[in-house]
Amino acid sequence: KTHCPFTRSLMSTFHVEYCLFPQSNVLDQEGFGRQKRGYRSIDEIYIKMTDPLFSKQWYLINTGQADGTPGLDLNVAEAWGLGYTGRGITIAIMDDGIDYLHPDLASNYNAEASFDFSSNDPYPYPRYTNDWFNSHGTRCAGEVSAAANNNICGVGVAYNSKVAGIRMLDQPFMTDIIEASSISHMPQVIDIYSASWGPTDDGKTVDGPRELTLQAMADGVNKGRGGKGSIYVWASGDGGSYDDCNCDGYASSMWTISINSAINDGRTALYDESCSSTLASTFSNGRKRNPEAGVATTDLYGNCTLRHSGTSAAAPEAAGVFALALEANPNLTWRDMQHLSVLTSKRNQLHDEVHQWRRNGVGLEFNHLFGYGVLDAGSMVKMAKEWKTVPERFHCVAGSLQDVHKIQSGGKLILTISTDSCHGKDNFVRYLEHVQAVVTVNGSRRGDLNINMTSPMGTKSILLSCRPRDDDAKVGFDKWPFMTTHTWGEDPRGTWVLEVGFQGDEPQRGALKEWTLMLHGTQSAPYIDQIVRNYQSKLAMSKKEELEEELDEAVERSLKSLLSKN
Repeated sequence: KTHCPFTRSLMSTFHVEYCLFPQSNVLDQEGFGRQKRGYRSIDEIYIKMTDPLFSKQWYLINTGQADGTPGLDLNVAEAWGLGYTGRGITIAIMDDGIDYLHPDLASNYNAEASFDFSSNDPYPYPRYTNDWFNSHGTRCAGEVSAAANNNICGVGVAYNSKVAGIRMLDQPFMTDIIEASSISHMPQVIDIYSASWGPTDDGKTVDGPRELTLQAMADGVNKGRGGKGSIYVWASGDGGSYDDCNCDGYASSMWTISINSAINDGRTALYDESCSSTLASTFSNGRKRNPEAGVATTDLYGNCTLRHSGTSAAAPEAAGVFALALEANPNLTWRDMQHLSVLTSKRNQLHDEVHQWRRNGVGLEFNHLFGYGVLDAGSMVKMAKEWKTVPERFHCVAGSLQDVHKIQSGGKLILTISTDSCHGKDNFVRYLEHVQAVVTVNGSRRGDLNINMTSPMGTKSILLSCRPRDDDAKVGFDKWPFMTTHTWGEDPRGTWVLEVGFQGDEPQRGALKEWTLMLHGTQSAPYIDQIVRNYQSKLAMSKKEELEEELDEAVERSLKSLLSKN
């Protein structure tokens, strides 16, 4: 044919051309293959996986098993397909010990990096109890490093990584020196420390690391891994809606990566705590009574389980994903890992009835409960391969209010700090990472206190939500560093607003005695500039599409009106 006929839609500014080709050409065509890039079926990739629980590990590959939502998983398939399995990386499970004789863990057990601080010996084997109470660490270890293709239990997220056992939870009480010794154990051998514990999740405890442990964590991020920094992964807590993980000084530390959980259909687990310091999420057991909705992993004495649960299950999954990223790029620093978590985590199909997804001032999507979303192993290893170490980190005291301000029910105390974020000084912060509001406040009922903070770019962080079980009327919060990650990448210059009030039926009174604003971040971040450009472009395109839809609707209404008149 010498030309192609075309049709043009009456209702659109665009037209589509349909070309007809001679029949002889169609008959002579040779067939060849085409495949969607980045997509391969599960059977194609994992046909050789012989582990009996692998098909039940929905958090690795969610095909809808146990009433789950297909595709809602850690996307380890892509990372494994690229050849990353955690080889050369050691993850320490700080817990109640590890059954290192377990046939699914023995080949990946790192005896050199293991220790028992509860019994002060190099054999962190769990203490026997009739109810298997000390199975926690073994279950966490299997999520990270259970061997593949050995016909035993399931597969670890980083199934070629090494796992170390640090037994430190099983004694009548905890001490600062046991915690500090555990967190600082062999920091040149251990790459990642996974902790699925913290202060009591009773909705009324405010607690965190003591002096020696704080120093150990600071030394870890500054000196561990040859100066690249130890990576601390922390479970955000199981206190549910009665608690707030910003009252947990381990999970809310800048030096840790705080991980929350979602269940297999994308909802929040009923025991999940929410707070502004959570960076990302992984998975835990489902709400339904399906016996296969739990987390499948190794159990004590060579056994397997389908019932591991809680944010205890979430932190080791994250440690496994980070091990894959470290294998892709061993030069990643502790801060690089946090940046990669922010940039590659996905909203996917996570949703919560209370906390909606929002975007911060540079367009990064976050949720008060899920952080920046579920970790995506495939996206993380691909970005890690090309990642350049983030610039030097600076700290700026943006301002401090030391006067006593009364707080009463029925109203809000609103305070502001205006800052240039130390502009013109060596410690100028232009792009935010963490923000801390160091607050001293008390009230006639601490659990009814609510604290929000809004950045100059308009991002609101809930620093403290109500805790209905907290009846404290004496201690309050004494220089407590409430932390938010929600303003990541923002320009901190301008006016910050702090709102403090009481919620609840009973009248309360209190006083805020200090608010010090601490800014932590960098002076350059080229990827943030690109994110802003992309976000602005999407906003402009979205606005253009809205205008085009309005125009099309107006034209359609006009045509219908003309036709009805005729």
